[in-house]
Amino acid sequence: MLLSDRLIKRIIDLKAPVIVGLDPTIDRIPALFKEGKPNTFEGAADCILEFNKTIIDAVCECVPAVKPQIAFYELYGSAGIKAFEQTVAYAKSKGLFVIADGKRNDIGNTASAYAGAFLGEVPLPDGSFSLGPFGVDFLTVSPFLGAESLEPFFEAASAFDKGVFILVRTSNPDSDVIQSAVTSSGGDSVSEYIAGVIDSNSSRCLGEHGYSSIGAVIGATYPEDAATLRSRMPKSLLLVPGYGAQGAKEAGILPAFNPDGLGAVVVASRSVIYAYENEFSAVCSLSEFSSSVRLAANLMRDDIYAALKSKYPGMVY
Repeated sequence: MLLSDRLIKRIIDLKAPVIVGLDPTIDRIPALFKEGKPNTFEGAADCILEFNKTIIDAVCECVPAVKPQIAFYELYGSAGIKAFEQTVAYAKSKGLFVIADGKRNDIGNTASAYAGAFLGEVPLPDGSFSLGPFGVDFLTVSPFLGAESLEPFFEAASAFDKGVFILVRTSNPDSDVIQSAVTSSGGDSVSEYIAGVIDSNSSRCLGEHGYSSIGAVIGATYPEDAATLRSRMPKSLLLVPGYGAQGAKEAGILPAFNPDGLGAVVVASRSVIYAYENEFSAVCSLSEFSSSVRLAANLMRDDIYAALKSKYPGMVY
């Protein structure tokens, strides 16, 4: 069973086309995770790891995947990267899929190095190869350097049963400046052109459910564009940010889905992992923190599932 099918099976089983983002910032992490930690990079990384593990324990039975944003780990150098690796391993041990939100890419062998580290294999001194160090399932990738730069990621995804989410229409307000610009190729916008590249490669990782793990990032803050881009990439899984703290509501995410209720996963980060702030100060107990995270994740799941069921009553789950 290919990656896209395994993820879809978990989504159907949980009735949860949703993902929790792991974007830890020290100033918003509850005091209980900071107690006894040294004022060093290592101390911050230990704090982040404990915070993440608690979130993972709270959501692993109600969502299929988590999405750590690598910047929050790189902030603390090698200690932070170690915390990222340990977070990935712990999430996988709890049965969760992991999307590394790194927005990586470059040209030539540099793109190949990124692809190897996150999705494929890396060379060793004796000429042999080892699987890359991070062990994630998906990686977010920037297409800014052109279609050719995406090829190493497509190759790794196909060869190692991994996935990519290519940036197509991001949720931030300034994305219009570049992503809606019209290209010289048939009058398509930049986003539409990239969608075409993704669709033309989707068959390389196509599962039995009809969805490809060569997918796209489509922000929930632009529902009209999401509908257009969904039609351009009918077989691709879409990663949909913008729900929750960025203001997108249930109706904004619906155009990213197909009538079967599949094809997209909606991500929320701050509105879930910092949900304790709605009820408690920085001082809360471990059980209070866990309960707030679990409740927020369940509410997101239930709201989105109900909205999908209302729009697509014939959906497959």
